[in-house]
Amino acid sequence: MDRNNAIGFGLMAVLLLVYTFFFSGNNNQQAQQATEQVARVEQVAPATSTIAEDSVAQARRAAAMGTFGAAATGEATTTTLDNENLQITFNTKGGQVEEVVLKNYKSYQGGPLVLFDKESSNTDVQFATNNGNTVRLSDLYFTPSDVSTITTDAGEAKRISFRAELGANQYVEQTYTLYNQSFQVGYKLDFRGLEGQVSGNNITFTWSDRLKQLERDLKQNRAKSTINYYTVEDGHDKLSISEDKEEETLEEPVKWVANKQNFFTAGIIAIKTFSGARLEATVDPADTSVVKTLASQISIPTQDVMSGAGEFMFYFGPNDYNILKEVGNDFDKNLDLGWGIFSWVNQWLIIPAFDFLENYIGNYGIIIMLLVLYIKTLLFPLTYKSYLSMAKMKVLKPEIDAIKERNDGDMQKTQMETMKLYSEMGVNPMSGCLPMLLQMPILFAMFNFFPNSIELRQESFLWANDLSTYDVFARLPFTIPFYGDHVSMFTLLMTASTILYTWSNNQMNTMQGPMKFYSYLMPIIFMFVLNSFPAGLSFYYFVSNMVTFGQQAIIRKFVNEGKVRAKLEQNKEKKKDKKKTGGPSFTERMQEAMRAAQEKEQQKRNLRAKK
Repeated sequence: MDRNNAIGFGLMAVLLLVYTFFFSGNNNQQAQQATEQVARVEQVAPATSTIAEDSVAQARRAAAMGTFGAAATGEATTTTLDNENLQITFNTKGGQVEEVVLKNYKSYQGGPLVLFDKESSNTDVQFATNNGNTVRLSDLYFTPSDVSTITTDAGEAKRISFRAELGANQYVEQTYTLYNQSFQVGYKLDFRGLEGQVSGNNITFTWSDRLKQLERDLKQNRAKSTINYYTVEDGHDKLSISEDKEEETLEEPVKWVANKQNFFTAGIIAIKTFSGARLEATVDPADTSVVKTLASQISIPTQDVMSGAGEFMFYFGPNDYNILKEVGNDFDKNLDLGWGIFSWVNQWLIIPAFDFLENYIGNYGIIIMLLVLYIKTLLFPLTYKSYLSMAKMKVLKPEIDAIKERNDGDMQKTQMETMKLYSEMGVNPMSGCLPMLLQMPILFAMFNFFPNSIELRQESFLWANDLSTYDVFARLPFTIPFYGDHVSMFTLLMTASTILYTWSNNQMNTMQGPMKFYSYLMPIIFMFVLNSFPAGLSFYYFVSNMVTFGQQAIIRKFVNEGKVRAKLEQNKEKKKDKKKTGGPSFTERMQEAMRAAQEKEQQKRNLRAKK
């Protein structure tokens, strides 16, 4: 309380005492009442002073806002819209979204999944007036309409409007439309009769979002969180995933901006276009209460808002491919399915099969096993060809070992004679690699599918409580560098089966020395890498290895090594006959070139020795 307020309340107390003494019939009783009234006045004084100060501040702010000051006073209340998927709360102070709850999802702690709330997120609209001041919609109080049910091209929807009356035929109105069975909310911003009050070419929509931790693994949550955007000229892009500050200024038309997390996205899409944006993402590794802080300043053409064309769409929902692709303009890129061919494999091969199985089976562990069978069946021709190539190499292994022994460490000569043997027998050493290379897109596509599949979120199987993150079979009392403080049993099973698979393959090929050692080292490296990856991914690779063993056991029944040897001998005879009637083959020309190069190199060594 300042000095003037203290003097005022003191005078009020004196007047009450004087009145009581001169005009009452019972001096003692009235004096007691007066004393009590003074005490009450003194108790109320601080609160009254605060209200007076707020009123003065509001009055000053209203005066500075000019025409917009007519809506600068009022009382803040909330109202909600909801459908089967969303519950959205709006605040009449600013007429903006205050909270969004996704009804059909839970946080990692089991509580309601609040994607957006007033403590962590804030949206606003600001603009410059002709008198040089900046006005924010959060400075204005809006009057809500009744919630109405309407019919749109997209079906039934609920609609509510918030209007701030500024004068005769002058108002700011914000209209929200929540569509049934949807995660999209229509938003229209309309400045009516204010053409002479707002200056500048753009109105700025600001969005600050201190992302709440929605998943158990904070590190993974951060690695998957960023701002995605879509420009008319260049299409989809994003701020890079980094623990440093990332920012981008877009001076070209923008279609949408989205705050993307692991499994959920909150974004705004322009029906026409935004004229530009400034985007910023920051993270404080030491602050475990916030995943990342995402801030956007998006420019809306003033003319659109003045003409009634300021129409947009909010999206508050899951990163589900089938839902996101309905939004259009590559909004499905908020689900990271990989780049290029890996994304195509997920879109056209994996997701349709997964969705089909999901319609009939409720256990996601079984779905993963059936998905493995589906993929392995598609790849069986390549697996058969690869095994047949390894069988040929196994049959030739005695001859190759003899060549190595005969040349006693001369790698160049050994390689030349080995190539000659392959040529004589009609064996292409690369034929076993090609089928494996053709399988690689599917192998790597899974690295994007499982960590980003919301269908696996909080789904349990065996000892794994959540297939979308790592399973904890045992918790270690210490942290192993690059491994972590937990033991993932699915990762161990995957590693063991991969080592067994590698050992089986090494019995079929001619790999020797360091390469053979590295083939066993790779599964160990992957054990460290994948220990904190989703359990669904490790389980998929474990089952995949076991199915491959089964396929090879079946193929072995039909591939007779004696017949393979006989076929190679036939190839050798055909080569001899062809050599008599025709010129040298490409392989033979390569061998001759290698022989000439070897002789030339030997001559150089001899000359250096003489010098």
